[in-house]
Amino acid sequence: MSLSRPSLTSKTYLAPAKVNLGLSVRDHRADGYHELHTLMVPLAVGDELEIGPAATLTLEVLGADLPADERNLVYRAARAYLDAAGVSEGVAITLHKHLPLASGLGGGSSDAATTLMALARLYPSAVSLPDLALTLGADVPFFLLGQAAVAEGVGELLVSVPVPRTALVLVNPGVEVSARDAYAWLDDEEAFTPALDVAAILAALSGERAVPYFNALQDGVSARHAPIRAALAALADAGLRSPLMSGSGSTCFALAPSDDAAYDAARAIAAAHPNWWVEATQTL
Repeated sequence: MSLSRPSLTSKTYLAPAKVNLGLSVRDHRADGYHELHTLMVPLAVGDELEIGPAATLTLEVLGADLPADERNLVYRAARAYLDAAGVSEGVAITLHKHLPLASGLGGGSSDAATTLMALARLYPSAVSLPDLALTLGADVPFFLLGQAAVAEGVGELLVSVPVPRTALVLVNPGVEVSARDAYAWLDDEEAFTPALDVAAILAALSGERAVPYFNALQDGVSARHAPIRAALAALADAGLRSPLMSGSGSTCFALAPSDDAAYDAARAIAAAHPNWWVEATQTL
């Protein structure tokens, strides 16, 4: 296979976080996964990856205590692409981890998708990135899409939708939530939910009324993690609209009427809770 020569310099890429503007868990599937219906939106905040050509594959992680070998999804994504593309050369990757771990923001999946896209630029080939992404995780194909989408199935069935630019505040109270546990608690109570009303959610985003979204996992997770209840309360007390937990937690978010209002609310929440991770951001 003929490949173009790589650039001699590394480049820095944003791996954007996401929030779920509603998450319905419709049922438990025979394969052990769950049937989902969710509206996912990428954000202007995320991790960063420095990626450049090298003789072998190497990964360095800064900002978090994470492995830098095949246990890391970034490493696995890079290895999968290099092998599928038949590339004998390698890549040097530095992951700057800014997002909290196990937080419902899709950080690991976004890092993996960003790695795939960067390597496709560095070593072009006919490899299907969506097919490769799905082998790495159900959320990874969404981050390849690069825009808001309604996701169904286990999250791999994607339909792009236009979402108005929205300011919001993210709060992570410092607890890690296992997605496996979150879904198990829902299964125990058989608390499955109807499909989201996506049209109503999109219409409400541009207004001032409450957004009619919900997260099927929120009750089970927040019942077992008091800090998540505190985060949701702090967002509401700051005057922000429609607080909700993202994904399986533990990050929660709420909407702001403007960027300035989001930054003011984030500063106030961070001052009151100095041990929390708090960010004002916008949808992409």
